[in-house]
Amino acid sequence: MRAKIFALLAALLLLPPALALTLDEARQQGRVGETLSGYIAPRTQDNDTLALVQRINEGRMQQYQRVAQQNNLTTAEVARIAGEKLVNRAGHGEFVRGINGQWVQK
Repeated sequence: MRAKIFALLAALLLLPPALALTLDEARQQGRVGETLSGYIAPRTQDNDTLALVQRINEGRMQQYQRVAQQNNLTTAEVARIAGEKLVNRAGHGEFVRGINGQWVQK
Protein backbone atom coordinates (compact mmCIF):
# COMPACT_ATOMS: atom_id res chain seq x y z
CA MET A 1 0.00 0.00 0.00
CA ARG A 2 2.82 2.42 0.85
CA ALA A 3 4.46 1.73 -2.51
CA LYS A 4 1.19 2.64 -4.22
CA ILE A 5 0.97 5.88 -2.22
CA PHE A 6 4.52 6.82 -3.13
CA ALA A 7 3.92 6.04 -6.80
CA LEU A 8 0.83 8.25 -6.81
CA LEU A 9 2.70 11.02 -5.00
CA ALA A 10 5.51 10.80 -7.53
CA ALA A 11 2.98 11.28 -10.32
CA LEU A 12 1.55 14.25 -8.45
CA LEU A 13 4.91 15.94 -8.25
CA LEU A 14 5.39 15.87 -12.01
CA LEU A 15 3.74 19.07 -13.14
CA PRO A 16 2.99 20.07 -16.73
CA PRO A 17 6.06 21.73 -18.31
CA ALA A 18 4.62 25.25 -18.60
CA LEU A 19 3.48 25.25 -14.99
CA ALA A 20 6.68 23.57 -13.74
CA LEU A 21 8.80 26.25 -15.37
CA THR A 22 6.83 28.98 -13.61
CA LEU A 23 7.08 27.13 -10.31
CA ASP A 24 10.78 26.50 -10.89
CA GLU A 25 11.35 30.19 -11.59
CA ALA A 26 9.49 31.17 -8.43
CA ARG A 27 11.54 28.70 -6.41
CA GLN A 28 14.83 29.89 -7.92
CA GLN A 29 13.92 33.52 -7.26
CA GLY A 30 13.02 32.73 -3.65
CA ARG A 31 9.42 33.84 -4.16
CA VAL A 32 7.95 30.56 -2.86
CA GLY A 33 9.07 27.72 -0.68
CA GLU A 34 8.00 24.22 0.24
CA THR A 35 6.42 23.49 3.60
CA LEU A 36 5.93 20.32 5.64
CA SER A 37 2.18 20.75 5.13
CA GLY A 38 2.55 19.58 1.51
CA TYR A 39 1.73 22.99 0.07
CA ILE A 40 3.94 25.79 -1.17
CA ALA A 41 3.86 29.11 0.62
CA PRO A 42 4.62 32.58 -0.72
CA ARG A 43 7.74 34.36 0.47
CA THR A 44 6.76 37.50 -1.43
CA GLN A 45 3.29 38.98 -1.58
CA ASP A 46 3.05 40.17 -5.20
CA ASN A 47 0.02 39.21 -7.29
CA ASP A 48 1.90 36.84 -9.61
CA THR A 49 3.37 34.88 -6.72
CA LEU A 50 0.08 34.70 -4.83
CA ALA A 51 -1.78 33.52 -7.94
CA LEU A 52 0.86 30.85 -8.58
CA VAL A 53 0.69 29.62 -4.97
CA GLN A 54 -3.10 29.40 -5.13
CA ARG A 55 -3.06 27.53 -8.45
CA ILE A 56 -0.37 25.05 -7.39
CA ASN A 57 -1.93 24.40 -3.99
CA GLU A 58 -5.40 23.84 -5.46
CA GLY A 59 -3.93 21.26 -7.82
CA ARG A 60 -2.04 19.59 -5.01
CA MET A 61 -5.14 19.45 -2.84
CA GLN A 62 -7.09 17.73 -5.61
CA GLN A 63 -4.31 15.19 -6.07
CA TYR A 64 -3.99 14.60 -2.33
CA GLN A 65 -7.75 14.00 -2.12
CA ARG A 66 -7.60 11.44 -4.94
CA VAL A 67 -4.67 9.60 -3.37
CA ALA A 68 -6.36 9.67 0.04
CA GLN A 69 -9.59 8.20 -1.31
CA GLN A 70 -7.75 5.46 -3.19
CA ASN A 71 -5.75 4.48 -0.11
CA ASN A 72 -8.23 4.95 2.73
CA LEU A 73 -6.24 7.82 4.22
CA THR A 74 -7.10 11.38 5.09
CA THR A 75 -6.13 14.21 2.78
CA ALA A 76 -4.04 15.64 5.64
CA GLU A 77 -2.06 12.38 5.95
CA VAL A 78 -1.27 12.34 2.24
CA ALA A 79 -0.35 16.04 2.27
CA ARG A 80 2.00 15.51 5.24
CA ILE A 81 3.76 12.59 3.50
CA ALA A 82 4.13 14.66 0.34
CA GLY A 83 5.31 17.69 2.34
CA GLU A 84 8.13 15.76 3.95
CA LYS A 85 9.25 14.48 0.56
CA LEU A 86 9.03 17.90 -1.09
CA VAL A 87 10.98 19.61 1.68
CA ASN A 88 13.66 16.91 1.63
CA ARG A 89 14.11 17.07 -2.13
CA ALA A 90 14.17 20.87 -2.41
CA GLY A 91 17.17 21.95 -4.44
CA HIS A 92 20.22 23.93 -3.45
CA GLY A 93 19.32 27.57 -2.90
CA GLU A 94 15.59 26.88 -2.56
CA PHE A 95 13.64 27.82 0.54
CA VAL A 96 11.80 25.46 2.88
CA ARG A 97 9.84 26.28 6.02
CA GLY A 98 10.84 24.18 9.00
CA ILE A 99 8.74 22.93 11.89
CA ASN A 100 9.56 26.14 13.75
CA GLY A 101 7.90 28.19 10.99
CA GLN A 102 11.16 29.81 9.91
CA TRP A 103 12.36 29.87 6.31
CA VAL A 104 15.67 28.10 5.62
CA GLN A 105 17.59 28.26 2.37
CA LYS A 106 19.01 24.89 1.41
